[in-house]
Amino acid sequence: MHKTIICTVCPLSCNVFLELGDNDEIVSLTGNRCPRGKAYAAKEHTAPERTLTTTVKARGGIHPLLPVRTDKPIPKEMLLEAVQAVSDLEVEGPIRMGQVLIEDFLGTGSNLVASRDL
Repeated sequence: MHKTIICTVCPLSCNVFLELGDNDEIVSLTGNRCPRGKAYAAKEHTAPERTLTTTVKARGGIHPLLPVRTDKPIPKEMLLEAVQAVSDLEVEGPIRMGQVLIEDFLGTGSNLVASRDL
């Protein structure tokens, strides 16, 4: 079986081609123009991760919502759970950009941080 992954690590956007074995393991990987593309494609195939960006309700500021993000990528399959976990979160100002709102968010090792001042 074959799979194509577009690398997003740099502006080259290489098409990385994976040849997969019987157990979905990578037999060969070609098309990357740098070592980072190879590492990205392998990670994207075996354990894809994304940085969560969303908003939470805010009190005590001029804006009703505070943009937040994880400071490290979390497993892609946890994104829906993560959004649901912050859906009822409400923060109160003042808050500084980069301030940790939830440490070790959902046990991922990533912190949920504020993306702007409030």
